[in-house]
Amino acid sequence: MLSIAALQAVVTAIPFDGEPSDGELDAIEQEMPLILADVELLDAVIKTLDRPVSKLDERRVRRARHRVVAARRDLINRGGMTLTDGAA
Repeated sequence: MLSIAALQAVVTAIPFDGEPSDGELDAIEQEMPLILADVELLDAVIKTLDRPVSKLDERRVRRARHRVVAARRDLINRGGMTLTDGAA
């Protein structure tokens, strides 16, 4: 059996304190409108899973999708995101 102890030393050479860096917190803060819009879309879609979809549900999902697109557009225009970031 091969030992991977040497590889573990390379992987764990930099101690991880479990907290995000200031740069990561700034990036999260900048992306917060998009994150909230994604959560709202997810909530709207989840509400439609266990019942027939009504016109109100369709409208709610459509508006949530528009908010996601608008938040993504605003983030890209501010230079905080590129078209290749995130899910396609």
